[in-house]
Amino acid sequence: MTISHTAAIGAEPHTAPKAKARNLSLDRARTFLTLVVLLHHAVIPYTHFGHTDPASWAGFDVIVLATDSFFMAMFFFLSGLFTWPGIARKAPSVFLRDRLLRLGLPFAIAALTVIPIAYYAIALRHDPGLSFASFWWKTVTVGPWPSGPIWFVWVLLAFDLTASLLYRVSAHLVDPGNRISLRGFEQPTVFWLMLVAVSVIVYLPPLVYFGTNKWFEFGPFSVQASRILLYFAYFFIGASVGAANFDRGILGAEGQLPKSRWQWVIITLIPYCLMWCMIYIKREILGNPDHLPSWYHVFYGTFFVLFSASILLAILAFFLHSKSPGPNLLDRMQADAYGIFLVHYPIALWIQYALYDYAWPAIAKAAIGFVLTVIVSWGLTAALRKIPGASHVL
Repeated sequence: MTISHTAAIGAEPHTAPKAKARNLSLDRARTFLTLVVLLHHAVIPYTHFGHTDPASWAGFDVIVLATDSFFMAMFFFLSGLFTWPGIARKAPSVFLRDRLLRLGLPFAIAALTVIPIAYYAIALRHDPGLSFASFWWKTVTVGPWPSGPIWFVWVLLAFDLTASLLYRVSAHLVDPGNRISLRGFEQPTVFWLMLVAVSVIVYLPPLVYFGTNKWFEFGPFSVQASRILLYFAYFFIGASVGAANFDRGILGAEGQLPKSRWQWVIITLIPYCLMWCMIYIKREILGNPDHLPSWYHVFYGTFFVLFSASILLAILAFFLHSKSPGPNLLDRMQADAYGIFLVHYPIALWIQYALYDYAWPAIAKAAIGFVLTVIVSWGLTAALRKIPGASHVL
């Protein structure tokens, strides 16, 4: 990851950066988040509610509720940090070319290869005699054609192109968010309140209207209906933070955020516990209905956005506070993190397929699945990046 800086706190937020430098804290945060994605997919089959393996453990529900409630929004926030300076440095055609190479090409390749290979493991459970050729052809011609976790890639591409258009309209569109980021250097709560307020506005109405299970789908292009605006909000707020004066904003290493990291942990736990209270109401009082009342979505959605905003700042606070020079495991994995994200899903699903018939504890299966998924995904990505030109994509 790279981040751009300007020296003077009064500089225009849209000013093109004059230098680029690695930001070790954000590099580690992004790689950590990649591992969270792999953990999420490693434990999901073994959750108590809705598990797909004979073994289950309720503790994995604790993990999945937390991860599902923040990690994709945080990915969009981190991706947005580098968007405005990137647009400022490049001609529109160059920016478009780079985004298509970095996002469009991997998505197309993964949609045609990685995703069918992944879901073939699930299809074999229902039809052991199904050939991969038949499954692949039905997937890409008749459907359904799920995108798995790579939906993030095409949505990020759409957000980048939207940001490029918005920049041509006015480079000052990020100024309000950047000013709040600057205030967040000394008062992180101000930035948190802005993030929560925007999230409530863009998330609650779609949640009430669509519910939690509705996805917009067209071939391999899919995205959760209730969260698309929330993700764009996180992305655009990230773009505002990264536009200028990064060292003097909410993510400044010498600011108040890393100094108050434990306070943010406590703040994070409160809405997380309230989400579990709402889940109890849903299952034990409402009887787990297919269609939840609007009031339920409003309360649960409010706790959801409070948790998402709080844990974002809590995680970043700890990485900003860390002064370890490295290289640690996250540093060594950083260059391969994007590739690991792209290739891990079939590896995770096929490991789960292989473990399905073993009467082992859920914790053992999940631990084996997670460790092997990390090792194999990392090794495969490192090998792919040795292909000439592949490092520009992965």
